[in-house]
Amino acid sequence: MAGHSKYKNIMYRKGAQDKKRSALFSKLSREITVAAKMGLPDPEANARLRAAIIAARAQSMPKDNIQRSIDKASAGDADNYEEIRYEGFGPGGVALIVEALTDNRNRTATNVRTIFSKNGGNLGASGSVSHGFERLGLIEYPATAGDSDKMVAFQPPNIGAVPITDIVGKTRLVPPDIDIVRTARAMGISFGD
Repeated sequence: MAGHSKYKNIMYRKGAQDKKRSALFSKLSREITVAAKMGLPDPEANARLRAAIIAARAQSMPKDNIQRSIDKASAGDADNYEEIRYEGFGPGGVALIVEALTDNRNRTATNVRTIFSKNGGNLGASGSVSHGFERLGLIEYPATAGDSDKMVAFQPPNIGAVPITDIVGKTRLVPPDIDIVRTARAMGISFGD
């Protein structure tokens, strides 16, 4: 009977999975490279790099791929990616901020403008939307990490007020973006990683 080879089906399914994984690893590798270029190549001293590495490990990216991306940024032979921020309004006047990482500003601007216009929105000028947003961090602990009352009462030293919410099964901290590393370290010392 034609078309019923079990092993060919497995081969095509695995090929499709590998293609998706490859695209994801490329994206994560780019983020690690940019983070390492923007700061130090040491994850302890570079919060953005540490976050990119954690995201890569969460997706089971091999350690040698992560290290290769960091080394590529340190050597300076990586592509020159830059961050661009677009602001606009979506359907119904919803304010949107799109942050993009690109090696070609013109292509990205055209693509973002096309996406906005096809979906009933329009691209705004720089600063037209950002006044309504505040950059914050997010630290999340499972309920098993410690007593939720102690976590809610916890205030990291020298950081100021940190809104803490106790959700069923999780405790969330929302520090200002600039204080996220110090807050995370203080929480790690008090409650563990």
